[in-house]
Amino acid sequence: MEVQNMREQPLLQSNRRILDSRCALNELYPIARLTHKLEVLNMSSTTSSSTTVDRNQPYTIELIKPEDHEAVLSMLKTFFFKDEPLNTFLNLGECSDLEKYSMKSLSDNCSYKAVNKSGDIIGVFINGLLKRPAATDAPPEKAADGCSHPKFKKILGLMDHVEEKFNIFDIYPNEEQILDGKILSVDTNYRGMGIAGKLTERAYEFMLANQISVYHVMCTSHYSAVVMEKLGFHEVFNMQFADYKKDGEVVFKPAAPHVGVRVLVKELGKEVPKSLL
Repeated sequence: MEVQNMREQPLLQSNRRILDSRCALNELYPIARLTHKLEVLNMSSTTSSSTTVDRNQPYTIELIKPEDHEAVLSMLKTFFFKDEPLNTFLNLGECSDLEKYSMKSLSDNCSYKAVNKSGDIIGVFINGLLKRPAATDAPPEKAADGCSHPKFKKILGLMDHVEEKFNIFDIYPNEEQILDGKILSVDTNYRGMGIAGKLTERAYEFMLANQISVYHVMCTSHYSAVVMEKLGFHEVFNMQFADYKKDGEVVFKPAAPHVGVRVLVKELGKEVPKSLL
């Protein structure tokens, strides 16, 4: 996510406008340090349902706990896995490896859920912690090497490649720990209610409480990158899909306007953002 000299923006108001658009925050695909988190995050914009909801009903933002894992996974299967651009291009289908990667970072206790008055999870922001590797640490194992699913292995191979070309800690030499946004997903029926903005703000609170200054995401969806920029994130790395090849062949050719990988960051600073006051 994006690092900047604390451009404090009125997130609650701007997010509501942003989420009313077609790129409702369910299409985000953030990178993760391949050692202990999912390198993939999506904001799907096509999944829909016939459920009727009260647009004025209240919801709360809460920490995701171990007992929530089954419900969170069910939501991701409905609103995330099917529509992420790379998953769609590969026709990924059922993938237990993707499920495991998606849930792995929950143990870092910095992921949040939006819950309606009926107790249903209507949004999630799964985050993880990136810790600066020690100088004596051995190079991390390639994520793709341990994947048995041939299609998801291609996605992990892309993440490995980005990992080789870009290291967020090179940009922030004084940071020992960074918050890594992984999956931000909102139930199609509840978009436009400010849920993604509230989930993001709750992550800011975690950062402030734990003296973390940098929020980091990687987007493979054009729409998600645009949304994150409107939330105050800025780009620190990009790579066109056309430039990523294996055996001379381009690996990913998702439908336009999804043309490449973008890493974006946001720096909070140590002060409390105005939007949280």
